[in-house]
Amino acid sequence: MEHTLLCLLLLLSTHIYSGHSEDDDGKAKAVLTIYPTSSQIFSGESVTLRCNIQRGEVTDWEYTWRKDVVDTINRNHEYEISEVKISDNGDYWCLGKHIDQKKYSEWSDAVRLTVTALPETTLTVNPDPAYNGETVTLTCSVGSDSGWKYTWYKDNTKKVVTLSGRHTTTGATFTISRTAESDQGLYWCQGEIQSRSISSIISDPVTITVNERPVAVLTLQPNWPQIFSGETVTLSCDIQGGEEIEYAFYNSGKSVYTNTEPEYRISPAKNGLYTCEGLQKRNGLKHSQTSNALQLTVLDKPQAVLSVSPQWLNPGDSITLSCGVKESSTGWRFFWYRTVPYTAGLLSLSDRSYSVEPLSGSGSSEDSYTLIPAGPSHTGGYVCRAGRGDPVYDTLYSEPQLLWSGDPQPSLSLKTRPNRSQHFTSTSLSLSCEEKQKSTGWRLKRYREKAGESECVSNWGSRTGSTCTIRFTYTGDSGVYWCESGSGEYSNAVNITVDVGPLILESPPYPITEGESMTLSCTNRYQETNPNPKVNFYKDGVLIRNETTGEMTIPAVSKSDEGSYKCKSNEGESPESWVTVRGVTLGPSTSVLVGVVVGLVVPGVLLAILLVLLCRYKKARGSCCNRIFWPPQPQRTNLDPQQDQGSTQGRAPDAGYTRLQHGGANIFDTITPSDSNDNDADAATTGSSDVTYTQIQLKKLDKKKKKLTADRKENPVYSEVKTGKTTGPVDVTYADVDLKQKAKAKKKKETSTPPEADSVYFPLKPVTAPGP
Repeated sequence: MEHTLLCLLLLLSTHIYSGHSEDDDGKAKAVLTIYPTSSQIFSGESVTLRCNIQRGEVTDWEYTWRKDVVDTINRNHEYEISEVKISDNGDYWCLGKHIDQKKYSEWSDAVRLTVTALPETTLTVNPDPAYNGETVTLTCSVGSDSGWKYTWYKDNTKKVVTLSGRHTTTGATFTISRTAESDQGLYWCQGEIQSRSISSIISDPVTITVNERPVAVLTLQPNWPQIFSGETVTLSCDIQGGEEIEYAFYNSGKSVYTNTEPEYRISPAKNGLYTCEGLQKRNGLKHSQTSNALQLTVLDKPQAVLSVSPQWLNPGDSITLSCGVKESSTGWRFFWYRTVPYTAGLLSLSDRSYSVEPLSGSGSSEDSYTLIPAGPSHTGGYVCRAGRGDPVYDTLYSEPQLLWSGDPQPSLSLKTRPNRSQHFTSTSLSLSCEEKQKSTGWRLKRYREKAGESECVSNWGSRTGSTCTIRFTYTGDSGVYWCESGSGEYSNAVNITVDVGPLILESPPYPITEGESMTLSCTNRYQETNPNPKVNFYKDGVLIRNETTGEMTIPAVSKSDEGSYKCKSNEGESPESWVTVRGVTLGPSTSVLVGVVVGLVVPGVLLAILLVLLCRYKKARGSCCNRIFWPPQPQRTNLDPQQDQGSTQGRAPDAGYTRLQHGGANIFDTITPSDSNDNDADAATTGSSDVTYTQIQLKKLDKKKKKLTADRKENPVYSEVKTGKTTGPVDVTYADVDLKQKAKAKKKKETSTPPEADSVYFPLKPVTAPGP
């Protein structure tokens, strides 16, 4: 009901104000506009409503302004709201009344006024926090309207930021380059549309914090001073406070790897100058300082270096193999091998000169390997190599090093002609490989200090059968020579010296045995003009002999004669040669023979001593001892050998006898003579013979038991074989044995007088008496 009434009143009012009359030619139209014309009017902004009527001047009219149902009348064609409010929102009309004619125009169309509250201002900072030297950007956002201009404040809302070379603005952004500690603090921003005198609400403050960047530390693992071609290395980038970052690695400033993990594995290793840094994961901006630079220099694949000490085998001594890597000494494990003839499919040297067999399996961190004890089976070539890292990186094999022996070998030997170790230049030298067991593929080789190892080939020797001949020697032919069989056996080695001087020393090219004779000759290149110069011989640098014959002989060498020899004369000096002396080694047959002899003699002597001791315990002549050594014979006499000779004339002239002396008596017994020979008859006619017998001296002990001493003079037990003669024509060879008697001895008087006190004679061996 109320709405209907309102509409009727409005219609009536419109009719009244239209100035309609019967004689009206038509009504003028009012047009209402709002300034500013923006679609968005902000609270507090000045707004002007303008009413235009197309007839007459503006001053001819009186204007009625309507908002909703409220009218306001004034003479001004503009209606201004100086600070528009949200409550000013609504529809507006205007109507004109001509002052003179009292006529009304038509109402304008409704115009909608929409008032918007001032926009919020948003300020952001990036990065947050900021690091010293970094670029920081502040962004102020008021809305989508592009007509805003921004003002920036620092520390408080009245202190406008002063622009400088490091502080610049572009549109809604404020940029701080090369951020420093002085840039820290609170910041605000506010937007303004200058053409309408509109300012936005000031933003909430943001804080810029400038920190030192975290330090990035780049390390190399393994941290070896040298890295070799083919090795694998890992670069590690350590950054404190590294959460939510990525790790970037660079080679000479160029990015080569980025990952959330702080490690960069390089396989194989590459040369370069490497750095790393942290990047913020959310925006890719730099997080840390750039790390220290790490120069990675990759060297060529290394070769192991092997040494053998001593290089010449002395049987029974230990041999030490030492391995190293020339360019580096860090982190290696060492592997040891022995060379064998090249076989496809086996581990082999790069030049295929040898294959290799391992001496040990897993390798060792020790750089030496010992052969204990070394023997002839150890002669030959050895190599080593080293490995390190994960996966294991191996060096090249070392050059083969030889363990030589100067001793002749059982299956293969080297002979030189001339048979000496020193030779003049411009002479011929033949070297022959002599095999006791036929094999194929033998080769003669030599080793020179600077030229390494090589075979007998056309450039230094010519091969005919098993002999290699150097037809025209020169100093470069000096070296060690040896033979290798196809099965991998090595001969003795000979150290050859070729000298350009006037003198050489002729010495044995092989070791000599103790007790042998050795002759050293000082040979003159021009022997015909000066055949026997006066020569001085030196051993280990010390003068040992002067000779005018040019030769020095040691009749029986000993180990002390081993050493380095040379000779000098007024014409010059020879090179030095080493002479090796070996001790006497008993062979298997000799050892067996000595054992048999000792096994027979020792029990025999002990048995004889036991029997004599038993006899001393017997005090009667009819005892078992007498029965053993003195069977009853009526022709027996208790005379010494000289007195008893007459009683033996009726028997064979070379019959042996035994004289047992017990107490003061001499006891004789016969023995069976040896087989007769051609001289028996002559001996019988001469009435003299040689007899071998044993003389045993028994010392009497006191009735009291004495503690035996170790003094040989007081308690001797020994045997001494010597030759003596009786006063008669019979020569006797006897052994003199003193026996220590442990039991208590009884004194017994004997009627006969012994030839020697306390003597017992045993025949050892009857011999034929010599002719007159």
